[in-house]
Amino acid sequence: MYTKLRLLSLVAVLGLALTVSCRTSGPETPARTVAEFFRKYENRSGFKATTLSAGFTTRLLLARLGKLGGNNELAQALTSVREIRMLTFTPTTDRAQRLVAAGLNKEVDGLLASERYTSIPVSADSASTTITRYAIRQQGDRVPELVATGNVEAVPESFALIAVSGNFTRSQVDELIKFLPGALGELTQ
Repeated sequence: MYTKLRLLSLVAVLGLALTVSCRTSGPETPARTVAEFFRKYENRSGFKATTLSAGFTTRLLLARLGKLGGNNELAQALTSVREIRMLTFTPTTDRAQRLVAAGLNKEVDGLLASERYTSIPVSADSASTTITRYAIRQQGDRVPELVATGNVEAVPESFALIAVSGNFTRSQVDELIKFLPGALGELTQ
């Protein structure tokens, strides 16, 4: 009897493992990293992915910075940018709106939690109608990645994910958070 219970338990565990592995290998497997999230969605219908290289990005942002009167900490942060990746989705159907409400935001929440990103509270002076959350991945006293999530401008039920990779100090990240909402319009044109 004990052997039969062990055998049934083993069969049940194997069945569950097969079910889980089939589920996780399907097309709706949640991404585990920001890079995987981009790869998963960048070529899907309705999504627009943009990658800006450090050379182009730095020149564009420094030109904008010059218009703002200059800030040394921000200028140093901008020259430390290696890449900016943006992924936007503007739903046109009810199903697509549910993807934003239930799927995309929860998936991003899960991957940021599993990758040990730290949420950054948004202060009133850096709040934007388009960006609702910021998170950083920190290695020692350096920040190699800043992630911002929110909406496409003027489309409240949309989705946007921006990943800025580089080599930043925490104070440089604070300056980027203030600067990023104003620069997004120029970057997406």
